[in-house]
Amino acid sequence: MPASITLSQISWSAPDGRPLFSDLDLSFGPERTGLVGRNGVGKTTLLKLVSGELRPHAGTISVSGSLGILRQSVQVAPEETIADLFGVTAALAVLHRAEAGRATADELAAADWMLPARIAAALGRTGLDAEPQTPLAALSGGQRTRAGLAALVFAEPDFLLLDEPTNNLDRDGREAVIALMSGWRAGAVIVSHDRELLESVDQIVELTSLGATRYGGNWSHYRERKALELAAAQHDLADAEKRMAEVARKTQATVERQARRDSAGRKTAAKGGIPRILLGGMKERSETTGGDNARLAERRRSQALEEAKAAREKIEILQPLSVNLPSTGLSASKIVLRMEAVTAGYRPGDAVIRDLSFAVTGPERIALTGRNGSGKTTLLALVTGALKPWAGTVAVMTGFAMLDQKVSLLDPSVSIRDNFRRINPLSDENTCRAALARFMFRADAALQTVSTLSGGQLLRAGLACTLGSTPPPLLILDEPTNHLDIDSISAVEAGLSAYDGALLVVSHDERFLENIGIERRLELTGGAAVG
Repeated sequence: MPASITLSQISWSAPDGRPLFSDLDLSFGPERTGLVGRNGVGKTTLLKLVSGELRPHAGTISVSGSLGILRQSVQVAPEETIADLFGVTAALAVLHRAEAGRATADELAAADWMLPARIAAALGRTGLDAEPQTPLAALSGGQRTRAGLAALVFAEPDFLLLDEPTNNLDRDGREAVIALMSGWRAGAVIVSHDRELLESVDQIVELTSLGATRYGGNWSHYRERKALELAAAQHDLADAEKRMAEVARKTQATVERQARRDSAGRKTAAKGGIPRILLGGMKERSETTGGDNARLAERRRSQALEEAKAAREKIEILQPLSVNLPSTGLSASKIVLRMEAVTAGYRPGDAVIRDLSFAVTGPERIALTGRNGSGKTTLLALVTGALKPWAGTVAVMTGFAMLDQKVSLLDPSVSIRDNFRRINPLSDENTCRAALARFMFRADAALQTVSTLSGGQLLRAGLACTLGSTPPPLLILDEPTNHLDIDSISAVEAGLSAYDGALLVVSHDERFLENIGIERRLELTGGAAVG
C-alpha cells in the first residue's frame, strides 16, 4: 500500500480558544510538499497533529507508512551524541567490542559491519563533518539541524516532516539541505519560508484562515498561479466598478425619464384635459413606479458594492506590498563606513576578526557572507560600537540604524506609534501615522503593543520606525528573514527596495539578497575578508 497521510474533517483550536482548523480535509502522497502560510496560521500545529504530538478536537488522521520528524529546535542532553540521535549507540558498541576481540558469538552474528559507512553517508548528505561519538552539545544550532536531518536520512522513513529545516544554517548548510531534498524520492511535508528550498518541491499547499489550497508545482509555479489570481481579482474589481457606474447612470436616466413624464402630466393636468379621478390614478402609478425603480436601483447598487468590496479584499491579500520612502539624501561619493587593519575578538589571544580593512561608499548594498562562526556578527558589533577593536580603526561617517533579529531598538512595552515618536522626536502625529501606514500599520494597528507582534510584524514595525520619517543613510541588518513567513519577507523586501541609503546585511537567504539588490559581497573567511 503506498505511503499516505490523510486528514479528514479536522478541527483544532489553540489553548486560548482561537480556532486554527475547522473541518479541514487534506492529504499527502509520496511527493515533496511545501507547506506555506502566514505565521500563526497553524503550519507547525499541522505537523504536530500528523505526528501524533497533538490530537485533533474533531476528525481523523490516518498515516500509512513511517514518519521522520525534524522540529524547529532540538534540545539535547549534555552527554547525548550523534550516535544517540541516530539510535545506533548500542550497535556501534558491539562493533567496538568485536574489533577488540570481546564480542560474544551472538553479537558477532548480529553485528552490522556496514553501519559506520551508512552513518558517514547520511552525515555526508547533509554536509556535516563529524564523528558518531561527537556530543550534540558541542555542535552549533545549525550543525545540530544537519545532524537531525542526517538521522532522518539514515532511518529512511516513508515521510519526512520538516519544520523550517534551513533556519539558522549558513550558506553551505542551506545548500546541503536543498540538495538533500532535491534528491529525496519519498514523501516529505516541509514547513518553510526558504524560497530556494521550495523550488525543489513537487507541490505547494497554502494554509490560510479559510483552509488549505493545493498548487501543483514548485515555488515559481505557485507564484505564477498567485499572479494569475491577482490579475483575476483586479479584473473582477474593474468589472464591479463598471457595473457600479452603469447602475448609477441607469438610475439617473430612469429618474430623469420619470421626471419628464411627471412634468408632462402636470402640464396636461394644468390645461384641464384630464378628469380628476384619472389624475389621482396617474399620480399613484407615478409614485409606485418611482418607488419600484428606487428599490431596484438600490439592490443593483448594493450588489455591485459587495462585488467591488470582495474584489478589493482579495487584491489586498494578493497584492505585494509597495512602499514609498523619503530619501536619505546620501551622496554617491560619501564615505559611509571605513575599517582599517581591524583586529578584534572577545577573549585575549583569540581574535575573531584579523587585520580587516574595507570601506562603504555611497548607497552601496553589501552582503556580509561566510560560514557560521566566521565573524559576521562580530563585524556588525564593531560597526555599531558594541565592540571595540583591539587594533586598527572603525569610523562610521553617517547616522545609522541597526535591526537585529529581535529588533531590540523597539521598546516592547509600548505601542508601535509610541516607539515611532520616540525614535523620530521631530515628527508630528500626521507624519507618524502616514509613515506607519506605509508599512500596513493603519489606524488602530499602529496602537498595538510591540510585545504582542509576530516576528514578521515586529521587523516591519522596526523598518517603519527606522525608515518612515527621516531614514538614516546606513541601515544594518542581521539575519532579518529568520523566522519570518513569506508574506513578511516580501514586505521587508519592498521596504528595503524603496530605501536609497547604504545597506550592510548579514543573511544566508540568497533569494532575499537578490531581491533587495545586493551589489557587493564581503565574505569573511577565518577572520579576514574577501570581496
